[in-house]
Amino acid sequence: MLARVITGTIHGVNGLLIEVETDIAPGLPIFSTVGLAEGAVREAKDRVKSAIRNSGYNFPNRRITVNLAPADLKKVGSGYDLPIAVSILVASEIVAADSLPRYGIIGELSLDGSVREVNGVLPMVISARDGGLEGVIVPAKNRAEAAVVSGIRVIGVETLYEAAEYLAGRREIPPVAAGPVETRDSDEEQDGQDFSEVRGQEHVKRALEIAAAGNHNLLMQGPPGSGKTMLARRLPTILPKLTFEEALETTKIYSVMGLLPPGRSLLSRRPFRAPHHTISDAGLIGGGQIPRPGEVTMAHNGVLFLDELPEFRKNVLEVLRQPMEDSTVTIARAALSLQFPAAFLLVAAMNPCPCGYLGDRRHECTCTPSRIQSYQNQLSGPLLDRIDIHLEVPAVPFKDISATRRPEASATIRERVAGARAIQEQRFTRRKGARVNSSMQPRDLEKYCRLGEEAHSLLEKAAGRLALSARSCHRVLKISRTIADLDNQSEILARHVAEAIQYRRAAPRLA
Repeated sequence: MLARVITGTIHGVNGLLIEVETDIAPGLPIFSTVGLAEGAVREAKDRVKSAIRNSGYNFPNRRITVNLAPADLKKVGSGYDLPIAVSILVASEIVAADSLPRYGIIGELSLDGSVREVNGVLPMVISARDGGLEGVIVPAKNRAEAAVVSGIRVIGVETLYEAAEYLAGRREIPPVAAGPVETRDSDEEQDGQDFSEVRGQEHVKRALEIAAAGNHNLLMQGPPGSGKTMLARRLPTILPKLTFEEALETTKIYSVMGLLPPGRSLLSRRPFRAPHHTISDAGLIGGGQIPRPGEVTMAHNGVLFLDELPEFRKNVLEVLRQPMEDSTVTIARAALSLQFPAAFLLVAAMNPCPCGYLGDRRHECTCTPSRIQSYQNQLSGPLLDRIDIHLEVPAVPFKDISATRRPEASATIRERVAGARAIQEQRFTRRKGARVNSSMQPRDLEKYCRLGEEAHSLLEKAAGRLALSARSCHRVLKISRTIADLDNQSEILARHVAEAIQYRRAAPRLA
């Protein structure tokens, strides 16, 4: 007899429906799996055989052929165990399941028949709903994650026996309540970090506020101990809360990577990723024989922080150029091409030289000119040109450290940032691909960044004196637009352009 079961797999960070066809025919007891099955899938036969027997069913000692369609797509992971086991029970007429075509089944099996959780359930359930299925059967530990998706019944099972009895109509399992999940207030999620803890560096806080409001990439340069890392780690506290759509996008990525926190079905906090400078280009951008997301995708809708920027290998930094420009990563292989989302806010920090004290009045720099030049040459011109805000972060004077006045709290700054983001959301309502000012295209600049005579004259003079490239001029306009939004001004004024130009003047090359 032939049985068909629908399951799912991961293709990039999205789900894809897979059909499991099982045929049981007379002949020698052979269990074969076809359809480009990788190691973990081929090993499923041993787990399935033991799970069926230990669940109280007889395993058919006949010729079993399992086909995973489409056959030209590599099948990886252990989530095929439960659908294969159910299809064998149905094909051998041990279990009669009339509702089988309406349900997707996902899960890994233990030898005793219990169902283990798997990665990537959320995107697979989304694909099942979009594919018109009535419901999905998932591991009990994944049911809260699956229930985030509305419009489909989610059944959580602990064992193979439960799944088989439910499909046969002999056992009732109430579906998990589905529908949108409200994200929790990000104040509860920040591990106690707040801008009110940072003394001094008011101009840096202002630049970070602008970066958060318009999603502008930012580079901080200053001596050791000036607070660059401390400030960067508090940037997520002033970013707006994730919308439900953004939370769903982010949670899909972490679900695929198996990094969802225990007991959490939906991420409510914007990601903050801070990879070490020893990371490879594949680790940063994504890749592998079967491409997987890298750090830039893990930082989607959040912050990617690169500390000690020149310590990263040059080839690693250069791969950032395309995702910084396009907000996506394309991984091409001979057999497939995948796109990963990468709409992140880049925040980088660096010292001015290897010892860190070039230009510091209180410490003597011990670096030779050649070492300084070599250090700064790690950062190419095209990469630096894609960073909107260049900022000097000097050492904090003692009077600022000992000041009794409490600095502004993150919640207050976040209100202003949220107001500017609301203006941008309204501005780009009908514009696909643009959510924030940093993602504006040239045609958007013509429409939303028109300058008055005074502001235009100021930018023209700055472009000549500072030798700004066309890309740099565009970035000045984008920053000016963000500053005007924070100022709740529909028109970009000369003072907005003047402040934006300052963030391009502080170029990181001092040699």
